[in-house]
Amino acid sequence: MSTEGAVISYDDVKKLIGSGDIQIFDVRTVEEVTNGRIPGSVNIPVTEIEDALKMDPEAFKEKYHVAKPQPNDHNLVFHCQMGRRGQKATDIALGLGYQHARNYLGAYKEWSEKEGK
Repeated sequence: MSTEGAVISYDDVKKLIGSGDIQIFDVRTVEEVTNGRIPGSVNIPVTEIEDALKMDPEAFKEKYHVAKPQPNDHNLVFHCQMGRRGQKATDIALGLGYQHARNYLGAYKEWSEKEGK
């Protein structure tokens, strides 16, 4: 399965965050997230993403404190530090039927540069 189109740009992420219409998952390690994060992002390390997306909605909400994304949600975005783990998480989500999952390719590195963090 090709996931070439399953990416999203900084500008689009910024717009979605501004509208509040985004589910953004940071798949970096907990240690990396303590150094800074994209506002509104939820940390689920890439090593947990497959199990997390297979959880029932109640267990997901209890563990991550947000509603579990639905397979047909359009604004499901994953990101990491540089892009590779975000792509892995996106591929996992796509494989589990989250057909609109996208990777923020610029990742936290681009975000922090553009946001001056």
